[in-house]
Amino acid sequence: MSYEQKSPQSPPQPMRLDEVEAVARRAHATQTDKAGRPYVEHLQAVAEGTRARGGSDEQIAAAWLHDAIEDHALSEEWLERAALTPATKAIVLALTKREGEEAEAYAARILATPGARLVKAADLAHNSDPERRAVLDPATQERLARKYARMRQLLGLTEDA
Repeated sequence: MSYEQKSPQSPPQPMRLDEVEAVARRAHATQTDKAGRPYVEHLQAVAEGTRARGGSDEQIAAAWLHDAIEDHALSEEWLERAALTPATKAIVLALTKREGEEAEAYAARILATPGARLVKAADLAHNSDPERRAVLDPATQERLARKYARMRQLLGLTEDA
């Protein structure tokens, strides 16, 4: 009598960074930022900022996807099924601001998720870029400056972090 031994299935390999980038670019292809620029420019800047800050591949992948769920470009179900590491998925979820969520709760979730603070630092740095903000009306510039300064404070980040 022979027994067929089944080998346990190994989990799928996580997507490579170029694959994650391609997904993010497709998902956000029609979106623009507050200044009317292609939204993917922001995603690329956050990914590059994450890399420059010493971020891991998991963090860089999360940087590409950090606004995908919040902006409804991808669903939480997609994220759950995606071939991404648990760490990348956790960072994306931590960075997904919920409707009506207080800044303190949002910051606490970021701080409680390993790797999320570094990605958020890159996001805030790009959002606060003077050249990027200069094209906005003065009231919007001031509102966003206060918002980003408050989040940096809650996360314990310096102005240049």
